[in-house]
Amino acid sequence: MRLEEYEELVGRLLEGIRDADTRKAYNEVFDADTVRTLLKLRDAGYFKELGGVISTGKEANVFYAYDRGGEPLAVKIYRINTTEFRHMWKYLEGDPRIRIERRNRRSIIFTWARREFKNLSQALNNGVNVPTPLVHRKNILIMEYIGDEEPAPLLKDKYPERAEQFRNELLQSLKNLYFSAEIVHADLSEYNILNFRDIPYIIDMGQSVGWDHPFAYEFFRRDMEQLSKILRKLGMSVHTSYDAEKLLREM
Repeated sequence: MRLEEYEELVGRLLEGIRDADTRKAYNEVFDADTVRTLLKLRDAGYFKELGGVISTGKEANVFYAYDRGGEPLAVKIYRINTTEFRHMWKYLEGDPRIRIERRNRRSIIFTWARREFKNLSQALNNGVNVPTPLVHRKNILIMEYIGDEEPAPLLKDKYPERAEQFRNELLQSLKNLYFSAEIVHADLSEYNILNFRDIPYIIDMGQSVGWDHPFAYEFFRRDMEQLSKILRKLGMSVHTSYDAEKLLREM
């Protein structure tokens, strides 16, 4: 694609966005294929226009989008050219739910986004508080926006005022995730839980695996270590990963 054609496509997507930092955040995840895919999703009616930045990370940036009624959505775009994708292979290899046709950067990242969509859908269908996934294409995932005028903060940035209610909902969601949906989050932490009006939402599930994954229990024990730390901050006397696991299993 010629530079002029690429710039024309980007201009069509970012029409109306003047903020330099926002345009920079988009450019971090744009390549020609990503831009074309976004335009196809827009033309198909999944969103009307793109907006500002919700969050940025090492693997993906998350942006506002707006539907035809003006309601906000969240668009997560995984980086193709700069993501360090090799660490992803440990989570993907051995997962019987997915198939990777080629072991290269693009194929692995597309698979990662597809699996996050699948994991969120499976979690939602089993009573887990997660953002509702709407559609995925290649390295793009469109989902429910969690927040008001501002995005819901990460738990690390805002612990709940009603700690007992929050931890009970968190424990119920995690019990449903691990034992009903049969998914191990594999990266549970304060960074991957939103606090929206003292209600927990679990996010970032591209790495999550089923119990039949060869490293599932290793990932689960790591999750329980993080859960025990979170529960202590929420006022519970939970000292070890074994305590956290027992608490979930006995709910």
